[in-house]
Amino acid sequence: MAQKGVQLDQETFSCSICLDLLKDPVTVPCGHSYCINCIKTHWDKEEEKKIYSCPQCRQTFPVRPVLVKNTMLAVLVEELKKTGLQAAPADHCYAGPEDVACDVCTERKLKACKSCLHCLISSCKKHLQPHYDSPAFEKHKLVEPSKKLQENVCSRHDEVMKMFCRTDQQSICYLCSVDEHKGHDTVSAAAERTEKQRELEVSRQNIQQRIQDREKDVKLLQQEVEDINGSVDKAVEGSEKIFTEMIRLMEKRRSDVKQQVRFQQQTEVSRVRELQEKLEQEITELKRRDAELVKLSHTQDHNQFLHNYPSLSPLCESTHSSSINIRPLRYFEDVTAAVSEVRDKLEDVLREKWTNISQRVTEVDVLLSQPEPKTRADFLQYSCDITLDPNTANTELLLSDGNRKVTNTGQQQSYSSHPDRFTKWCQVLSPESLTGCCYWEVERGGRVFVAVAYKNISRAGDGNESGFGHNDKSWMLNCNNNSYDFWYNNVSTPVSGPQSRVGVYLDHRAGILSFYSISETMTLLHRVQTTFTQPLHAGLFIHPGSSAELCKLK
Repeated sequence: MAQKGVQLDQETFSCSICLDLLKDPVTVPCGHSYCINCIKTHWDKEEEKKIYSCPQCRQTFPVRPVLVKNTMLAVLVEELKKTGLQAAPADHCYAGPEDVACDVCTERKLKACKSCLHCLISSCKKHLQPHYDSPAFEKHKLVEPSKKLQENVCSRHDEVMKMFCRTDQQSICYLCSVDEHKGHDTVSAAAERTEKQRELEVSRQNIQQRIQDREKDVKLLQQEVEDINGSVDKAVEGSEKIFTEMIRLMEKRRSDVKQQVRFQQQTEVSRVRELQEKLEQEITELKRRDAELVKLSHTQDHNQFLHNYPSLSPLCESTHSSSINIRPLRYFEDVTAAVSEVRDKLEDVLREKWTNISQRVTEVDVLLSQPEPKTRADFLQYSCDITLDPNTANTELLLSDGNRKVTNTGQQQSYSSHPDRFTKWCQVLSPESLTGCCYWEVERGGRVFVAVAYKNISRAGDGNESGFGHNDKSWMLNCNNNSYDFWYNNVSTPVSGPQSRVGVYLDHRAGILSFYSISETMTLLHRVQTTFTQPLHAGLFIHPGSSAELCKLK
């Protein structure tokens, strides 16, 4: 009982707006007390109406009351604080504007903790207790507090709607089922809820499965991003290393040219200096002899002149040409021209190869733009106009029908010599290079190999390096009269399927190569998933007495 009294004191000195102990308490004309800031805020909201009310008793005041601090309440509150008591516990809090209020409380309404779908009322903990204690309430349905309980009441019959009309897809009461909904497909609301709950669970399972699938996709894409970044870093690092090596090689060649030119400069200058020094010595000697001759020529005594004249040594013949032949003033200009020629060739190579490098960069496509087609009509969207290249055909193969049909006659054809021609294998390639998505069909007569190959597959000899399917540069489906087998890198894989026209689908970027048997439906014979590093060319191998034709699809 003592604790109950203390609890009463706490509630008595609590503000009904903030539900805390009064702070700077004031008393309004009707006698109720509030925190001064709480009541001011409340009346500020009512300022436009010019009618001020008490939040508890709803009494109105035509003029906004002047608020004066209630000193007695303030002292009592301070005394309460000193005792260590606090405001009412949470389960005793009063209902605010956003809360569901207890329908049983007669004065200050507490927050409801449950709503009853049978009674159609919401109750606080105290007034809900009979639902737990009395057997009369045992079958009542308690739910979380709700402000929409009245929506469960039929507006026409004022009865609780416990049934559901499946015909009109709406909740109804019992009287509705025998009145305007008579003859409709009606069930209890609980039964409909069970059915809908089952559908909901199925929907949730589908959603959960989709969430898992999408999460896997997200992880896959995240891994793809990491792989892309890693690949880019590796490509950039490798490219930088190669360009650095190229620059180092160019620097070395530049240094070699500079050193060689400087060395030749020293050699040629030394030769010129040596010749120049000898010529200067000769000039000195000639000047000395000239001075002697001048001196002798000025001798007045004839006998003395004649006596000294024989003593003059004869003038030696010059060891050098009387004139120096100098080449035109070009010297090392040819070196500059040679370096310039290298630069021009390097620019041509870089220009040519840069297109290839740029193409490799732009061909990177992580996400496949479209799934593989399913029906023949889907495949025909990617049909290609493919022919056969006479320059690649073995000399025993005869091309006809605009280079679409090929027959192995077993006789030598009058083809001119060409480096692209298969010399031993009875094979032929298309001149068209295949990238992106392509589809074509082959009508065959007899034993035919349907293949694709890189352009740089070997053409000479009968070794594996030039035979379709016997190396890593070609993929081939062997079409016998009653069976198939697939060949790649000299490894054979048995393939089963109906004997008919063969369709070939290529998605170069995705690395997909598929062979189909075409009749009324398309039957997948074999699919390859790999990475193509070069454009591909369609190919055919024709056994003696057999033929094949690339079909016109457009």
